[in-house]
Amino acid sequence: MHTADPDARALHALAETARERAYAPYSAFTVGAALRTTDGTVVTGGNVENGSYGMTICAERSAIVRALAQGYRTFSAIAVAGPAASVPPCGACRQFLAEFADGGFPVTFPRDGELVTLTLDELLPERFAL
Repeated sequence: MHTADPDARALHALAETARERAYAPYSAFTVGAALRTTDGTVVTGGNVENGSYGMTICAERSAIVRALAQGYRTFSAIAVAGPAASVPPCGACRQFLAEFADGGFPVTFPRDGELVTLTLDELLPERFAL
């Protein structure tokens, strides 16, 4: 676990802004994500809940899908923001990230009230890959 550097903190601030636009009427647990592309563009997303919970999409996947729809395919970092002291990406989001990022990809999120950055390999060892 590594304390987030200033660039990661700036990306996290954008995730906090994205969190304000999340749609979570059922749980009130709003999450935002800010995904940086390799050209430096930042694409944000928020969780979007649905009455049928299986159709809910997390903020991380929302940001990736939005970036893909805008034509981006390579990413350099992601930050996640939420209402709790610990908001790591869920397992599904970790695997979704693994589809588009290598093992050294930095993921920044709050853990125990502190902003930390871990690599994708630290979050998801033995991931599924082609």
